[in-house]
Amino acid sequence: MTKAADESDVIYVPTDNTAAANAELVNNVCQPAGVPVIAGEEGICKGCGVATLSISYYDLGVGTGKMAAKILTGEADISEMPIEYAPQFTKKYNKAICDALGVTIPEDYVEIEE
Repeated sequence: MTKAADESDVIYVPTDNTAAANAELVNNVCQPAGVPVIAGEEGICKGCGVATLSISYYDLGVGTGKMAAKILTGEADISEMPIEYAPQFTKKYNKAICDALGVTIPEDYVEIEE
């Protein structure tokens, strides 16, 4: 993480269990180095990010369930199904980290609540 922060102007941390488990470590390296982190999801953003495009895991689960039902009922062939994405997202930011780094977030972002 230190090498990444030393060699980067900004870091993207994708949605990942290892990243989520180590968000505090990421923040402890990146924030003192003045390197903003863009997070892949809200939970990671709470720990170390300045901003994220937050999805609803519930909505994603509903969509995944519908896709699975089509496969199980024979309505769809998994090898030919198109990739689907989260139906919507919310632009969110971590006020405390933004303030600490002096990052100004556009007005259409919503503050992540603790």
